[in-house]
Amino acid sequence: MSILLFIILGLVAGLIARAIMPGKQSMSLVSTTALGIVGSFLGGLVTSLFTGESILQLRSTGIIGSVLGALFVLFIIGLVGRRTHARTYV
Repeated sequence: MSILLFIILGLVAGLIARAIMPGKQSMSLVSTTALGIVGSFLGGLVTSLFTGESILQLRSTGIIGSVLGALFVLFIIGLVGRRTHARTYV
């Protein structure tokens, strides 16, 4: 898979994850793409462990895993952001 396709898939996975996750996420397009790329890598890694296929192949399970990975990363970012935000105002 080419780098450009990996970035586009990361952007799409990040946008879908932000649309699914409730609440407001104030992120730029670059941050959304980075979120999607990290989630795509994480989801692809977990998916490849279950299926035994390469992490770099484009398949439907990889796309679903990318979105789920991006949702997980977005959830963790929300938890960390909420915790640091609460400390600044206390």
